[in-house]
Amino acid sequence: MVADPASKPTPMMAQYLALREEAGEALLFYRMGDFFELFFDDARTAAQILDIALTTRGEHGGTPIPMCGVPVHAAESYLARLIKAGCRVAIAEQVETPDEAKERAKREGLPSSKVLVKRDIVRLVTAGTLTEEALLEPRRANLLVALAEVRGTIGLASCDISTGAMVLEDCPPALLSAALARLGPSEVVVPEDWQHGPDGAILHPRARFSSDAGSERLCGLHGVATLDGFGQFSRAMLAAAGGLIAYLDHVGRGSLPLLLPPVARASDAGLAMDEATRASLEILEASTGGRAGSLIGAVDRCATGAGSRLLAEDLSAPLTDKAAIEARLHLVQFWRDRPIERARLREALRSLPDIGRALGRVVAGRGSPRDLGQLRDGLGEAQRLHGWLTGAPDRPALLDDILTRLTGHGALTDHFSRALVQSPPTERGQGGYIAEGFDAALDELRAAAGNARRAIAAMEARYRDETGIAALKIRHNGVLGYFIEVPARHADRLMAPDSGFTHRQTMKDAVRFNSLTLHAEASRIAEAGGHALATEEAHFAQLVEQAVAAREAIARTAAALARLDVAAGHAERAAEGDWTRPTITEDAALHIIAGRHPVVEAALAKAGERFVANDCALTPENYLWLIGGPNMGGKSTFLRQNALIVLLAQAGSFVPAGSATIGLVDRLFSRVGASDNLARGRSTFMVEMVETAAILAQATSRSFVILDEVGRGTSTYDGLALAWAVAEAVHGQIRCRCLFATHYHELSRLAESCAGLSLHHVRAREWQGDLVLLHELAEGPADRSYGLAVAKLAGLPAPVIARAKAVLTKLEATREQTGGIAAGLGDLPLFAASVKAEPAAPSPADDLLANLRAADLDALSPREALDLLYQWKRDLG
Repeated sequence: MVADPASKPTPMMAQYLALREEAGEALLFYRMGDFFELFFDDARTAAQILDIALTTRGEHGGTPIPMCGVPVHAAESYLARLIKAGCRVAIAEQVETPDEAKERAKREGLPSSKVLVKRDIVRLVTAGTLTEEALLEPRRANLLVALAEVRGTIGLASCDISTGAMVLEDCPPALLSAALARLGPSEVVVPEDWQHGPDGAILHPRARFSSDAGSERLCGLHGVATLDGFGQFSRAMLAAAGGLIAYLDHVGRGSLPLLLPPVARASDAGLAMDEATRASLEILEASTGGRAGSLIGAVDRCATGAGSRLLAEDLSAPLTDKAAIEARLHLVQFWRDRPIERARLREALRSLPDIGRALGRVVAGRGSPRDLGQLRDGLGEAQRLHGWLTGAPDRPALLDDILTRLTGHGALTDHFSRALVQSPPTERGQGGYIAEGFDAALDELRAAAGNARRAIAAMEARYRDETGIAALKIRHNGVLGYFIEVPARHADRLMAPDSGFTHRQTMKDAVRFNSLTLHAEASRIAEAGGHALATEEAHFAQLVEQAVAAREAIARTAAALARLDVAAGHAERAAEGDWTRPTITEDAALHIIAGRHPVVEAALAKAGERFVANDCALTPENYLWLIGGPNMGGKSTFLRQNALIVLLAQAGSFVPAGSATIGLVDRLFSRVGASDNLARGRSTFMVEMVETAAILAQATSRSFVILDEVGRGTSTYDGLALAWAVAEAVHGQIRCRCLFATHYHELSRLAESCAGLSLHHVRAREWQGDLVLLHELAEGPADRSYGLAVAKLAGLPAPVIARAKAVLTKLEATREQTGGIAAGLGDLPLFAASVKAEPAAPSPADDLLANLRAADLDALSPREALDLLYQWKRDLG
């Protein structure tokens, strides 16, 4: 502990230490007046993260107490930085007023001067339990996930409490990392004896993860006797749900946030992708971090934050149901064909508030009058959209389904429109958010307070006349209330016993007074104002109650608006980039004409350059492409672009291609590039092999696999052998659609024994000593790797390039004499059938070619060049 427990603390410090113990590992925000204060190690940690001054206050255990603080009115911005830094924060608020504390002191027989206002932890702020607008990213979901294991099956319960969406699913332990990669949670909660990861998960008591308790809590939350109406849930799902709700109850200190009825997700729902594939394809985040350079960064044209969050969900879990994909594509086509109506819709959506998150704050008890105003405005606009879109001809089925969820809030919006002012404030402490004319009694209280203020203004004028002090003013502050203030040089005129004024406070340049008349008017204002605020608070509570009662219908409307936004955004992106609607089939074909990489194409367009499109045609007869060619020639880009086109198509988007026919893919695998994972003790080659092993173990004949440079992380013989074996396994055992890029020319001989494999290469040319990368795909094997030309292009020094040429010449001569790699492979049964290299005897012409390749022509003088020519002529005889 940071303090000496043997020392006797002050009452305030004793209260703090008790709350500090209760807060556990969380930082404690201790409310003192207008500040949240932090002490001891909490202060040191917070001061460093927030870059604020670290001071001291008093002593404890004979040493000064480190302290720092943040203003209550600005606490959200500081909380955001602490949460981003990985901290959890306990909020300790005053739970009684000073007057209530004095009354308690009387009841307990304590001196009122010694009583301390009670404080309690009212909430734990954690990364997965945020609802505040300032703490959340508008275009990113904020998921909390709880895990539980029952009989070897892991249950996942995920929810975004900012909108209330809750999904339950089962997962085999081996696929847990893939499921978490798909969800991308901000916080994971597990039982205290959990063994499966992930790192950094929050431990919670094992007893809270009970399937019976989970079922009981869900039934109680939604007022049902059975969960059958919501779907079929396994014991593992319900145990995870029990742990999730218990954790939310813990951090909310007994107050639960918005939780909509749970949705069961089938374990085989959606296009499966593992963690490595998601990272390789940079779906939601680029390798450098952030949306810039990611797929969603290139695709997202949504007008609302809710639409962007739904788009991220779609891209994370593309569909595998043909009818569902077609339904989304029909809606995109509808808006793609109607540019004027699409622009009108997007303008309307752009003005919409985020009603899903506003509802989340209201239900969680953190709502404001502004949130209620957002519900009113958003639901009203949804109703107007319903009226407009109902008249649209040739509506697709998905649009009709959306329309049914945009209406039904007329009574609520009418009531809110009458009750709330046009622009309600974010704080309700000062009142003023209930509209005039809604409550006659409230209007009278406000009028009384207003009349009293006018009376005070008249009183100020009268006092100036009576005293002859033109600088006399009646002011107000939160401590003294109303008071009379005059410059210090005039104070004597009001000090006389018969003046009717009572001295209150002396300042440096002014003196403050009170009077019986002012006190009476101030009391009238306070009484009327207090009654007005209490009346507004009562109306606010009623409005919140009405919103909570309609929470499920409001949430359905919010989800419908988001789906409408995603479809219109896809249509906008398709029109902007000349994207095409894919054809979805049930067979195993993949036929893409003039396909393009959406992220690379966008980057090149910004630089004023053109992307070179390429075709891809995989069929049941020709399902494995072996692609060679120089590094930097575009192999990796070609592999990724086809994977992304598949992903986009099954997410319900148009695709960057001239045309595309996509046979449904059940699993998508990408092994492109690798890096060390030293934290887990894995080298680059180990990472490569682990990812390749996962593909060979999990891919099916319906999968799509892209493999790039398998085996490059080890020796030439080992790497070639592994690449050869992996290619044969994909071809002969899995038989799935696969693009296999390699720098091993020897693999081209697989075409002799693998009927479903065809050879391709990325084209390049050498022109006047320089390498020109054409980024075009062509049939047939690559003639050579152009490795030295690429090295020269990369800027390796000329002497190094020259030496490499000389070494290469000797290696190639040795290989021709001995059979080299091919001969070595011929000794292995795996390669014997296809390797038939014959040793070749060296000739004078071979020596001449070797010397020519090794010559650095740029460094030769004319005389030296002529001498070389004479020498070579003599060598040839």
